Amino acid sequence: MEVKVLDINGKETGRSVTLSDSVFAIEPNKHAVYLDVKQYLANQRQGTHKAKERNEVTGSTRKIKKQKGTGTARAGSVKNPLFKGGGTIFGPRPRSYSFKLNKTLKRLARKSALTLKAQESNLVVVENFDFETPNTKNFINVLKALGLENKKSLFVLGDTNKNVYLSSRNLKATSVVTSSELSTYTILNANSVVLFEGSVAGIEENLSK
Repeated sequence: MEVKVLDINGKETGRSVTLSDSVFAIEPNKHAVYLDVKQYLANQRQGTHKAKERNEVTGSTRKIKKQKGTGTARAGSVKNPLFKGGGTIFGPRPRSYSFKLNKTLKRLARKSALTLKAQESNLVVVENFDFETPNTKNFINVLKALGLENKKSLFVLGDTNKNVYLSSRNLKATSVVTSSELSTYTILNANSVVLFEGSVAGIEENLSK
């Protein structure tokens, strides 16, 4: 699949790159995408929730009334879960929500996500660029030139670029990652995916293993 390379002004450079059909033009597997996104979101959960159960609540353990003859239900102590201030029955406990997925499925999910973006014409390739110093205004000008100033965008770098990353850090709708950090969730969460020309080879290499 041939894609024209744009410059930071949004104009064609006269060059084009060939995107591998085995990465950017496969039959999308939506279930693989679902599992990978589910794992990503599960890994974001801290799992530190905790409620005190009967044996952890502060209070006396004396029997508050006799067992029989009161006309009401029996009760062992003020820590009874049925009383106000008592323990919680089967309350939440600290746990990990993470689960494992094999690498083959995760690669399939990322290829499916990239294919979906390509099918929607939301995949852009720009020539490699850098800033002399971190400058958010310069990055906003790039977004405007590409028509992305009001959209969620994901920029994929070939290698770590500190100035570009720092220039985008204050923009809530824009994310900048390297090709090795690419995930299914970040691809799908963006309206448009912008690939640096130097990142294409790295993406294809990582997803073709």
